[in-house]
Amino acid sequence: MKTALVCSGGLDSVSLAHVLAAEGNLSRLISFDYGQRHTKELGFAAQCAERLGVPHHVIDLRSVGASLTGSALTDDLDVPDGHYEEETMKVTVVPNRNAIMLTIAYGIAAANGDAAVATAVHGGDHFIYPDCRPGFTDAFDAMQRAALDGYADIALHVPFVHRSKSEIVAEGARVNTPFAETWSCYKGGDRHCGRCGTCVERREAFDLAGVEDPTVYEDPEFWRQAMERERA
Repeated sequence: MKTALVCSGGLDSVSLAHVLAAEGNLSRLISFDYGQRHTKELGFAAQCAERLGVPHHVIDLRSVGASLTGSALTDDLDVPDGHYEEETMKVTVVPNRNAIMLTIAYGIAAANGDAAVATAVHGGDHFIYPDCRPGFTDAFDAMQRAALDGYADIALHVPFVHRSKSEIVAEGARVNTPFAETWSCYKGGDRHCGRCGTCVERREAFDLAGVEDPTVYEDPEFWRQAMERERA
């Protein structure tokens, strides 16, 4: 099933790219520049496309992102440190981001004869991001089938929507995903900070999966403190 994948360059989407490629189903990667402070993730998406030998569409949404104000990913706001599920991480929500990106991805997939659009939303995202929850993905799938009725029959493929980050790491390891060639940190520095919610979640996931984490962190032990605070 020819599948177009929305790929940020992060651990989840790059792992899914390798899973789809191993199945012989990956047709293309679609990435978005929406003015995110961690635009370096796009370079990792480009590496993934080249590595897997598929086209890479990079869509310029910077003018749209500039209007989606109030997020630490697009505005001059501090990205908070701490566990991924802390209330403070809600400042990283970019309103309607996945709905906007998936709508464009469906158009590209339809124009190129693909049978599915995939996105790597997962169970750990549900607490913070409403457009990563099963209710959203089910409704979006139904909406797009109506939008393309009579023109294309494209399914929404969300294999991680009920799975944890550690399960994604395990699945990525199974298909030899080069985890060092993925980017998670929302702060967008030279190295993963080790302190923001996505870094803490990443480090925890490798630990729970029992897979060696090749990531270089500025603060490699902070995640343990964040976990202890979350449990307290």
